[in-house]
Amino acid sequence: MTTARPAAPPPLSWTLLAVGVAAFFTLGLIQAMYGPAFGLFQARFGVSTASVGVIASAHFLGSAVAPPLMGLLLRRVSVRAGVSWSLLLLALGVTGVVFAPAWPLAVASAFLGGFGLGGVSACLNAAYASVGARAVNLVNAVFGVGSMLAPLLVVGLGRADGTPGGLAGPFLTVAALCAVTFAVGRVWGVPGIHAPARAADAPAPARPVVQAALFAALIVCYVGLEAGYGAWASRYLTELGLPGVALTLSAFWAALTVGRVLTGVFAGRVGAPRVVLSCGAALVALALVMRVPALAPLAVILSGLALAPVFGTTLAWLSQVLSARLVPLLLVAGSLGGVLSPWLLGQAFARFGAGAVPVTLAVLAALMLLFTALARRGARAAA
Repeated sequence: MTTARPAAPPPLSWTLLAVGVAAFFTLGLIQAMYGPAFGLFQARFGVSTASVGVIASAHFLGSAVAPPLMGLLLRRVSVRAGVSWSLLLLALGVTGVVFAPAWPLAVASAFLGGFGLGGVSACLNAAYASVGARAVNLVNAVFGVGSMLAPLLVVGLGRADGTPGGLAGPFLTVAALCAVTFAVGRVWGVPGIHAPARAADAPAPARPVVQAALFAALIVCYVGLEAGYGAWASRYLTELGLPGVALTLSAFWAALTVGRVLTGVFAGRVGAPRVVLSCGAALVALALVMRVPALAPLAVILSGLALAPVFGTTLAWLSQVLSARLVPLLLVAGSLGGVLSPWLLGQAFARFGAGAVPVTLAVLAALMLLFTALARRGARAAA
């Protein structure tokens, strides 16, 4: 009998992370840019307040369509090729948004840019997840930094003067950063998908389809929680009559970003299932603590810290148990959670009142905890 030791992933280094840092900072900027730029679009194209949101919808639709297609392409092309072509599409999309002569062409350009964003995200999340939880959490933390800076970029460089130049500052900055990211990838390289070696007689993972479904359900719950807090935490705190609601929500997103950095530093010391299980248990408890008005703001902020490790750690865990090439499909599942959770919370709020918000969040966290426990059990059976 011959056994093969798992191939060691490449060591964490600046050269390994460089293209991820550049790319995810760029993705964070454009992902959070459309909302603050609505006024610029209205001035440029003369569209109504009711219609301007369609450009953001087109962007997010493009970003949701790309990952499953990229998951298939990664079986035939390298991560480097996928990232390069996706960066080109993103740059063309944001440039088209600036120079489009009519509103429908601007919306189509936003879809193209979103498609490029989804391609870059799918490729690099798969690559860094295969390296380990530390790498994928660190690059996703940089995404949060870009998202926090996007509104400032729109305010500082945008002009509501009705000309293409009004949009040029913020959106062409993203196009320039695409070029910078491409150059960084050429200089320091783009990581490939690391496939650990297996013994020739090693058994295949038990019920891989079931395992993949459990990971997908886990990510649906995670993204649902993140979107739920982002969409409804401020409304819930406002209903409680608490001050500083906007500051609390900002602190929630800051805690999410800081938590990912901390996970990137310390994740290697704790197994992925244990990290996600601990986060799920903490999120259940914190959602219930939100029902106490005096403690609700602190519970919201700490929830950001508890959510932080889940996404990247789950992607790394999936790559160990099944394959990193399934990561793009998990990103699609996450989009489903982002769509359903705010709607579900809104329905619960309308029917049962503000108190339904923390209860619904607790149920989502409990489901995430359940799917995590089942996924860990399946992984142990496979082992």
